[in-house]
Parts: sequence; structure tokens; C-alpha cells
Amino acid sequence: MGGFSEMSHGMKNHNFLRRLGYALAGIKTSWRTERTFRTLSLGMAFILAVLVATRPAPIWWAALLLTAGSVVALELINTAVEKLIDHVHPDQHEIVGIVKDTLAGAVLTMSVTSLLVFAAFFVSLIS
Repeated sequence: MGGFSEMSHGMKNHNFLRRLGYALAGIKTSWRTERTFRTLSLGMAFILAVLVATRPAPIWWAALLLTAGSVVALELINTAVEKLIDHVHPDQHEIVGIVKDTLAGAVLTMSVTSLLVFAAFFVSLIS
């Protein structure tokens, strides 16, 4: 894990391409290890395909990509915090459970919001 240790120290002083590489490594790790992240990412790809196919007004592009991107970003945050908690506090604890449940609640809330925005978009297509 020597490479990981190097990457976590002084990241703010690294150039943009190196920081971008770290971010992409985090996304790759989440893709490889988290089924929920893969599912949500595929959902975002589906939304992008629907947007390309229907070519709606720019406001729909913004609304749908912002909500779908927020779901994926929240899942990345959820994964990062869960991994950190599991490393620092591997034993079950009430507070750990509350933190994990709250993070899952944030992902669920944004997922439902994204689905509602997609439903509004779909209604706008058929009306």
C-alpha cells in the first residue's frame, strides 16, 4: 500500500493531472468494488442516452444530469466514508450504524429526487 500512502499526503500540492488521476482511481475502485455504484452509474448512462435520443431543451439536460450526477457523487462519498469507518472502527457501534444509515438515506433521498425529475421529464415528452 505504499502507493496509496504517497497519494494521500500533500495532494493539494500536486499538479492537476496527478489529482485527476487520484480521482479516477477512486472512481475505478468504487466501480470495481461497489455494486450499488455500478448500478447508479449505469442509471446515469441510461439517462444520458435518453437525453441524446430525445434532445430536449437545455433545462432538462441540466436538471437530469445534475440530479443523476448528484446520486453518483453521493454514492462515492458514502463508499469513502464507509471504508474509512470500517478501517478506523471495525467493531459494531451504535454511532457507526447511525452514520452509515444516514449516508444511505442521503443516497436514497437523492435517488428518489432524481427519479421524480426523470418522471417529470417523461411526462413533458408525452404531453
